[in-house]
Amino acid sequence: MKKSFLLLLLTLLPMLASAYDAVIDGIYYNLDQGTKEAVVNSSPNHYSGNVEIPSSVTYNGVEYSVTSIGIHAFYGCSRLRSVTIPNSVTSIGESLFADCSGLTNITIPNSLTSIGIHAFYGCNSLTSVTIPNSVTSIGESAFYGCSGLREVNFNATNCTMMGSKNYPAFERCTSLTTLTI
Repeated sequence: MKKSFLLLLLTLLPMLASAYDAVIDGIYYNLDQGTKEAVVNSSPNHYSGNVEIPSSVTYNGVEYSVTSIGIHAFYGCSRLRSVTIPNSVTSIGESLFADCSGLTNITIPNSLTSIGIHAFYGCNSLTSVTIPNSVTSIGESAFYGCSGLREVNFNATNCTMMGSKNYPAFERCTSLTTLTI
């Protein structure tokens, strides 16, 4: 009996981990009733194609500001091609786009202040990225293994942290030929 219960619990665990409050225009959200904020959550079927995250969403007649994207929300979405992030979002969390091997285009807003650890880890199809002036930190191995990344436009003059000595932000970006500061 205990073994059966444990097996059932382990089977249901992935569904509990990807719980969400609403799906609006194909994007999964957790909604905070008190602050009226929405957080983009992972999709149980993985996101694909072109995703444009709005700055606000309305659910049951209540408007929520999209202020963040949950950790791992796009992790492993190999059929994801492009993502546009609104100015209402200030950080890209840990492993957010890790292993999105088909990601070719990312629009990073001027409101962004931080790019998390492993944020773009293994995004092999990403060829160019522009880091806005608002970014003050780029996490360890943020672009690790982005083998197709050829160009980085680095406008972040206020950036005080970019990876670390042991885990550089752009390690194994073997095609990187242009860094514009």
